[in-house]
Amino acid sequence: MNSNEVQKSDVVSYSVDKQGVARITLNRPEKSNAFDDRTIVSLSTCLRDANADAAVRVVVLQANGKHFSAGADLGWMKRTAQMSEAENMADARQLADLMFILDRLSKPTIARVQGAAYGGALGLICACDIAVASESARFCLSEARLGLVPAVISPYVVRAMGARAARRYFLTTEVMSAQTARRLNIIHEVVAEDMLETKVDEFCGHLRRCGPQALRASKQLVADVEDEFPSADLQEKTVGLIARLRASDEGQEGLAAFLEKRASRWCED
Repeated sequence: MNSNEVQKSDVVSYSVDKQGVARITLNRPEKSNAFDDRTIVSLSTCLRDANADAAVRVVVLQANGKHFSAGADLGWMKRTAQMSEAENMADARQLADLMFILDRLSKPTIARVQGAAYGGALGLICACDIAVASESARFCLSEARLGLVPAVISPYVVRAMGARAARRYFLTTEVMSAQTARRLNIIHEVVAEDMLETKVDEFCGHLRRCGPQALRASKQLVADVEDEFPSADLQEKTVGLIARLRASDEGQEGLAAFLEKRASRWCED
């Protein structure tokens, strides 16, 4: 464990390195990193901490062991089966809140995926900005086999793979290869197992070359325009955004660094 690592719970760990890369790690390898209510709360806490920390430039969501996550923990599922509808509502809301926090995090996020990524794990992956998987990774929306549906993760998964593909994989619960997941936009890159960390580091390097304010604004821009048709109101919104960024300290520094052929100050942090 790194000296700067803080154990958030017995199921999730959190660390920030000198480059400002926060790593949130699922840490139940003996359970294939299946998650339960404790894991959900711990992940939400780590994400909020990373978002509030000015030193954090990038957030990597990863897992110890052979698998990213086998989905819901069996013990947790047994407990939910004994809950009332109201208790199940509260329990499901925690997972929905986690997905929303991850999706709307102001820092860029990267999912580092190996082995199995089943059920709710696909929600985590699709809520990240960038997803990288090893060639042996496997993906499955398995809920219907249990008489359930991938309800709270559906906004993120359907956005990634599209409604037509979602109909197929929600219904059939087929296991998808890493290449299929890439074709369906669940992940962006497929690499050899021994190159997974290298590819994640490469993406972290790309992100650290960008202005932190610009990265936040870029994420918000995509959220603002993804479901919008071009209009006069949208045009004015985008005009105002670029004008504000050009006039900002970060925008002025970035343009000056480009013109002076030097590194921007945030590249030296």
